[in-house]
Amino acid sequence: MSTAPPAAVPSPPSSPAAAAGYRPGRTLRLRVEARRQLRRRRTMIVAALLAALPFILIIAFAIGGTPKEGRNGPTLIDTATASGANFAATCLFVSAGFVLVVPVALFCGDTVASEAGWSSLRYLLAAPVPRTRLLGVKLAVALGFSAVALVLLPAVALVAGTVAYGWGDLELPTGGALASGDALPRLAVAVVYIFVSQLVTAALAFWLSTKTDAPLGAVGGAVGLTIVGNVLDAVTALGSWRDVLPAHWQFSWADALQPSLEWSGMLQGASVSVSYAIVLTALAFRGFRTKDVVS
Repeated sequence: MSTAPPAAVPSPPSSPAAAAGYRPGRTLRLRVEARRQLRRRRTMIVAALLAALPFILIIAFAIGGTPKEGRNGPTLIDTATASGANFAATCLFVSAGFVLVVPVALFCGDTVASEAGWSSLRYLLAAPVPRTRLLGVKLAVALGFSAVALVLLPAVALVAGTVAYGWGDLELPTGGALASGDALPRLAVAVVYIFVSQLVTAALAFWLSTKTDAPLGAVGGAVGLTIVGNVLDAVTALGSWRDVLPAHWQFSWADALQPSLEWSGMLQGASVSVSYAIVLTALAFRGFRTKDVVS
């Protein structure tokens, strides 16, 4: 009879969290994700379109002549050719309601759904990348690209407008002007507020991105619901109920372009947008934490 000891039973492989050298915080680095998103074709197309918009408006003004006062009273468009600062403010005025919504919805709605559509999401999670970190990194990069998009348009407009119309005071459509030294800080305040007001669209697109494998569905859903909010805000019969709609405060940034800076409207709009964004982002993280990822 053999007295040899029984063969040792191999122990199961250790869990990824216990593997030597494994650090959850070192998976899916921010710079790696940012580089991936920067190289995508849709990023290049969005940047090109936003940079081209000011030049399209300059050509339109060159063909159509000096803007004239509209039937509903003077607006920023009426002073568009007064200076480079006026032209930058005009570009914000014509794009804040919809044009700038699209890149925010695109960057935030495409981020997770595109991975699912490519069937690469499950491989990221098997790397293993913790789900919370995956969402956190992707949301941070998406918001970063959204911020760059919102800054790119007025920055290009300011440079192009200064070359086309010269540098000078920011003339206000209601009368008066902001000194050229005060115009840049006021425009910066306006851009920051527009970004904060777009957080609700970003969070909505991001939440939808965790619910679907179709990026177009997440992006289109966010843009569509934003349009619905604009339509509801136009229904004056709703009265004070419109105050809870983010769309009701989307043009409060214009208060920064007044002789005396008015904060009340921007503070109310920011609180509404941030409140919605927190709830929607929490729903995205909570739902994705237990989601059965098969794509």
